[in-house]
Amino acid sequence: MPEKITEQTLLGDTLHEWTIQEYEQHSDRGRLWYFLMITLGLGLVIYGMVSGNFLFALIIILSSIILFLQSHQTPPQVLFQITELGIILGSRFFAYSELENFYIIYSPPDVKTLYLEPKGVMRPRITIPLLDTNPIEVKHTLREFLEEDFEKEEEPLSDRAARNWRIH
Repeated sequence: MPEKITEQTLLGDTLHEWTIQEYEQHSDRGRLWYFLMITLGLGLVIYGMVSGNFLFALIIILSSIILFLQSHQTPPQVLFQITELGIILGSRFFAYSELENFYIIYSPPDVKTLYLEPKGVMRPRITIPLLDTNPIEVKHTLREFLEEDFEKEEEPLSDRAARNWRIH
C-alpha cells in the first residue's frame, strides 16, 4: 500500500523526475464523437430501464456526468520521481518492495508509457506517460531495483480502448 509522504518518509536521492497530467485530456473530440457517445449512453440507459436494471442505468448516467465534468476542466499536474528507495507519484510513495515489475511500451507518437505492476491482485497498475523522457535511461535505472517484464510487448487493452475511444 503506498504511503502518504510526510517529513519522516525516507525517499532517497532522485534519479529521474518529470511532471505529468493526472489524466489524459482529449481535445480532439469532434461532433461525431459526442453524437455517438450520447446515442450510446441513451441507448444503454433505455436498455437498463426496459430490462428493469435501474442500477445499470444509474451507473451509465453517473459515468456520463463524470466524463462531461472531466472534459471541461484542466487536469492537475503531478510530479513523478524515481528515487533510490522507490517511486513517488504526487504525494504517494511506492517502495520498490511493493512493486513486482515494470515494462515500457514505446511506439511514438501514440504510445510512450511506463507501466509499474504492484504486488497483489487487487492493486491497479500504475501508468506513467514518458513524454520526452529517454525510455532507455529510465529502463536502465529501474532495472537496478525491479525486474523488467519482457513478455509485455503491447499496451494493455484497457489503455488502448480508452485512447482510441478518447474516454480517459
